[in-house]
Amino acid sequence: MQTLAQLLQEPGAERVTTAALARQLQVSEAALYRHFASKAQMFEGLIDFIELSVFTLVQQIQQQQGDGEHEGARSAARIVAVVAQFAEANPGLARVMVGDALVLEHVRLNERMERFFGKVEAQLRQCLRPQADTTSVVAPAAEAQLRAALLVDLLRGRLQRWVRSGLHERPTRQLMEALALVL
Repeated sequence: MQTLAQLLQEPGAERVTTAALARQLQVSEAALYRHFASKAQMFEGLIDFIELSVFTLVQQIQQQQGDGEHEGARSAARIVAVVAQFAEANPGLARVMVGDALVLEHVRLNERMERFFGKVEAQLRQCLRPQADTTSVVAPAAEAQLRAALLVDLLRGRLQRWVRSGLHERPTRQLMEALALVL
């Protein structure tokens, strides 16, 4: 899995073949398939790692969230920052997160990454709801949902820009300033 992630961070690595992976590991393709039923299963292992890593950190942030007036917004900003920092620290996994590494792979892999960002959005909504309850004039749930969706769109856009820039435009660059504007 680590070698696959490393191969994905190299320029032009949008499509890593099992032959290239086997060559890098100095094993046969048959040896790879003794450990994994398919290439999709290899990517699922990477997605499992992404989910476990990110949501463990998100859970820690939520456990530390206080009851102050702006604590929900601070927690939401920290969650977005943690996802961006994780992607920046793991460029190969960032290509999986934005879907570039999943082009021409099984459609369920892209669906899993969509669910991942849906879960991030749900966590953000949960953080933002208490503040919306006290400040929203019209519909607190709708306001929290809108802000959470906006934050996920901002996050996905920054990750896309980073991957598409050849890993030059870091997703964390001026992120906190952008989040301050949004929140």
